[in-house]
Amino acid sequence: MTQLFQSNRSTLADCMPELVATARGDLKATLALVNVKLVNVVSGEILPGMSIAIKGSRIAYVGKDISHAIDENTIVIDGKGKYAAPGLLDGHCHIESTQLTVTEFAKAVLPLGTTGGFFDAHEISNVMGLKGLRFMLEEARTTPLAAYMQVASCVPSTHPGLETTGAFIGPEEVAEALSWGPDMIGLGEVMNFPGVVYGDDRMIREIQATLRAGKYADGHFTWKSDDWRLPVYAASGVSGDHECVTKEDVIERIRLGMYAKMRQGSAWHDVAETIKAHTESGIDTRRMMLVTDDRSSESLLREGHMNFVVRHAIAQGVKPVTAFQMATINTAERFGVARDIGSITPGSCADIILLDGNIADVDVVLTIASGQVVAENGVMTTTWEGYSIPKEAFETVHLGRQLVELDFQIEAPIAEGTIVAKAIEVVENHVDTRERKVHVKVDNHHVNLDPSDDLCKMAVFERHGLNGGHAVGILKGVGLNIPSAIAMTVAHDSHNLIVIGNDDELMVKAGNLAAEMQGGVVMVIGDEVTSFPLPVGGLMSPEPFETVALQSEAISHALIRAGCSLNNAFMTLSLLALVVIPEIRMSDKGLVRISAEGIDIVPLFDPVV
Repeated sequence: MTQLFQSNRSTLADCMPELVATARGDLKATLALVNVKLVNVVSGEILPGMSIAIKGSRIAYVGKDISHAIDENTIVIDGKGKYAAPGLLDGHCHIESTQLTVTEFAKAVLPLGTTGGFFDAHEISNVMGLKGLRFMLEEARTTPLAAYMQVASCVPSTHPGLETTGAFIGPEEVAEALSWGPDMIGLGEVMNFPGVVYGDDRMIREIQATLRAGKYADGHFTWKSDDWRLPVYAASGVSGDHECVTKEDVIERIRLGMYAKMRQGSAWHDVAETIKAHTESGIDTRRMMLVTDDRSSESLLREGHMNFVVRHAIAQGVKPVTAFQMATINTAERFGVARDIGSITPGSCADIILLDGNIADVDVVLTIASGQVVAENGVMTTTWEGYSIPKEAFETVHLGRQLVELDFQIEAPIAEGTIVAKAIEVVENHVDTRERKVHVKVDNHHVNLDPSDDLCKMAVFERHGLNGGHAVGILKGVGLNIPSAIAMTVAHDSHNLIVIGNDDELMVKAGNLAAEMQGGVVMVIGDEVTSFPLPVGGLMSPEPFETVALQSEAISHALIRAGCSLNNAFMTLSLLALVVIPEIRMSDKGLVRISAEGIDIVPLFDPVV
């Protein structure tokens, strides 16, 4: 029977008298877990025969015997020797990347053992500014999750000369958002790392506003780990970074006092390499965190969330208790909230999961959030009053015109012959790309791509109704081998309209259909159309989690039918306009190169000699 969740995450100061009275037995627990093997992430031990007394939303007592805190009104759950661990925390996550609303995200991950996280809503912020962040924060507050939000640091990710976003966030907006409450935990990933290193006024003042508010700044540094500028970046107060892809990346960040976030998203598989900082180099794990960053709804359905990441880390040779620390107490300590979440200790919020079988399997069979059973055996057992998303969030795609085939022509500086052009090469399971020089044929001043070279076109259209600009470039490695096209308004981070394909007519059709349904993904193969509507900001669907996951999966299957065999191809393609990740990207302004010297727009063609 589904029960109504009572939102009651009281502060420790407010409920402390009741907790103390319950701990000594004068008051009685509302919920008790008995006969469990306690995964103590504070001491790094597993303690058998333990019990936990909960009063309201927090833990009152942990010990061998809690009989003094129980009476006939206490709900008692016999753990029957199962493992009891703290609820899992995602230390860096963009909810919008799941294509789910916050409500549906919570329903998806709570049965998987995720009870909280630190969410950087910079996707919706790039579309709607602080209004988008505000509605996601308000929706998160209605759910059982211990949800902490970060204000986007980079809207735009660099500056308006490189891309067009739907909004702008600067130091004043950062200060305002951080005043909304203690669950506004800090500044989201500072992707304009060159701006920080070289003293860009906007970036410096945004970090200052964060530090003055007593909150935390997250990083995004993609220069090499031995670059002399990493310590410069760390000197700014940016104290955590998820752009770690090697063990050296992890080691150098930790040596500088930063938290290293090891990422296992749907399309970025970095844990196997980064975890070697511990398993091979023996680096202390106190400042290592496991995160997802971007995880699709279909990945949540088929693989899991943080339970999957913890299981994967254990499979790489990490001790189970250590892996749990990386997804609980380490994460809570990084953000200064370990008094509230991240451990099963007296006074902490009662966010607890029960695990069946071998601890390494991370088989979550019961989830308690804020002192209430919210999921059991993979199914939600509680519900809550729904949140009404503002109407303006459904009206964000403003192309201002119909796309035509002329929009997808690439004009060359020669009339006929062959010319050298820069192509963006996709790298499977990684966020980075490669810059490749390719020889392309030119007919009547226009590029004519040869499908046998595994080349296709990519166009980016400004969709916020600001300037109507667009640019067209060349992709390599997508694998399309029959006439096809995909259009999407999920295009990190400015979320303009991306259209990728090898047939101009189909690209027109896909792009116009995506705009007509106010955002989402459209895959066109000949006469076949597969649609995935995402009307909330052009990023998220209001539909139930399972529906969204199946729609996302349908796009994946369509891509495969068109010849694209990349793992989680949709998510990989959605990052091709993210102009802060090496080596080369495409925005509505043109081709953008990210190098050790900085970030610049570069010409598509090499000079003609």
